[in-house]
Amino acid sequence: MTLSSGSVSSPKYQRLAADLRRRIAAGEWRADTALPVESELEQQYGVARNTVRLAVDVLVNEGRLVRLQGKGTFLREHPMLDHRAYGPPAAPLPVPTQRDGLAAPSEVYSVEADAAGRVLSAEFEMLIVRARVDVAERLGLRPGEAVVVRRQLRLLDREPYSIEESHYRAGVAAGTALMEPDPVPGGDEAVLAALGRQEVGAVDQLVARMPGPEEAQWFQGGPGVPLLVQTRVTYDRRGPVRVIETRYSADRCRLVYGLGELGAR
Repeated sequence: MTLSSGSVSSPKYQRLAADLRRRIAAGEWRADTALPVESELEQQYGVARNTVRLAVDVLVNEGRLVRLQGKGTFLREHPMLDHRAYGPPAAPLPVPTQRDGLAAPSEVYSVEADAAGRVLSAEFEMLIVRARVDVAERLGLRPGEAVVVRRQLRLLDREPYSIEESHYRAGVAAGTALMEPDPVPGGDEAVLAALGRQEVGAVDQLVARMPGPEEAQWFQGGPGVPLLVQTRVTYDRRGPVRVIETRYSADRCRLVYGLGELGAR
């Protein structure tokens, strides 16, 4: 087996890592089967032991492989969950007052997890903090003004899946169930609707970045696995209502956006 010449400046271990990715994508190995040991890969590719080790290190850092002491190197499979970030719901949702793309997030996650045969759980907390500059700008506040943050740490089959933080103006949340340190029956959307602030539109911003130390510790991903960060600003007829920032580990989530008429899909 030979390696593609690739870029002239591409080190041999990177070309080997690329070919191992190709073989993984082709289904050559399963999660319950150990990959060939280093000596076998040396012979297959005609490269030095250190080249093999560096290539495997790359895939371990990417979260694709895991080394188990005394057992070998295996695929590290995180089942992907498609999260319908915007568009008609994949299944009927128990929130008929919300428009298709703005159905209560917790209800959407629950439906998707049930459809995939997975167990969704969440840890919840409420915080009062100083608004970050970007959050303040989106909510029309001065930087440093107080905002109420409702945070959910979601797990699928007890594996970290997402961190969601909803930022509210303190004046909107004051005196409502949004100030409670527990989930609200019917979701935050029910509280907003009762206040006459029902969301009718949203703008999303998607970025990919590497996790910070605390995020990496919570997600327990490989050091080379990025986060998908979805920042959604929701609006009612009067202006911005809240900023929802959700962070996903890129090896566990696909964000799905539906556009246009999808009735014939």
